[in-house]
Amino acid sequence: MAGLLERIHRARRTPFHAQSPEQARAAYLAAAEVLEPPRAALPQVRDIRIPAADATPLAARLYRPTAAAMAPVLLYLHGGGFVIGGVETHDSLCRQLARRSGAAVVSLEYRLAPEHRFPTAVEDCWAAMRWLHAQGATLGLDGRRLAVGGDSAGGTLAATCALHARDIGLPLALQLLITPGTTAHADTPSHRLFANGFLLEAADVQWFFDHYIDIRHRRDWRFAPLEADDVDGVAPACVILAECDPLVDEGLAYADRLRASGVAVTLELFRGLTHDFIKMGRVLKEAGLAQAAAAQALRTAWDLPDPPQETA
Repeated sequence: MAGLLERIHRARRTPFHAQSPEQARAAYLAAAEVLEPPRAALPQVRDIRIPAADATPLAARLYRPTAAAMAPVLLYLHGGGFVIGGVETHDSLCRQLARRSGAAVVSLEYRLAPEHRFPTAVEDCWAAMRWLHAQGATLGLDGRRLAVGGDSAGGTLAATCALHARDIGLPLALQLLITPGTTAHADTPSHRLFANGFLLEAADVQWFFDHYIDIRHRRDWRFAPLEADDVDGVAPACVILAECDPLVDEGLAYADRLRASGVAVTLELFRGLTHDFIKMGRVLKEAGLAQAAAAQALRTAWDLPDPPQETA
């Protein structure tokens, strides 16, 4: 990891906070899968549309690792600070999650800030979750066997989906939270310790937040799940964290709060690694181990057999 960070530093890439959102999106897309293995072949990869709450058609991509009908499904929400990222930047990761778990994955392109500020992304994800539960059968998916997951900002959104699902009585098998943000302000000790030089820079975090949400709204639990009145009765959680990540303290705090409320939690803390490591499988074996842990949690949630062959 240290060697990889040194190579990234020598490349002298322009930081996100020094770019416009449009420039940052293009840069992130260009670099998104450089450190990932080639996109795995699957029996079906299909672009679809899912209606938002205001009826706006949202782009999404369906990954099916088998031809079996009525497969369980993971709604996956990409990272990118609510400002960058999309279906293309997380295609390789979603293929791996589908292939390793044996379940279908639907990756959602929720609307981004600053064009669509808080809470649009939250509402888009909630609408997609409700739609998959009610209409998943139209895609050959079993909406009764539904999980939510995501990385970074997508992990935050997945946590809010689990809270919303509990509130409306929608059953979820699992919430997969990969290096999620959960606090109102970037003020934990890990934010200070890993503020610079560990991939996710403090200035970038501030840039993302400023584009996405007004400071007066940051204690809203839809942005900061730790601010929720309670987390009782939410779906079981698989929480995957990186030790050298500004967000690690808030991920640990959320896992602790879930456990204190009687929620079943599987916690995987990967030592010596940074934010976004799960998308670096070409150079880090730990990325594959994290993907395998996520897939195992999904298989356990749905009582699925191990797939015939997993990607190394």
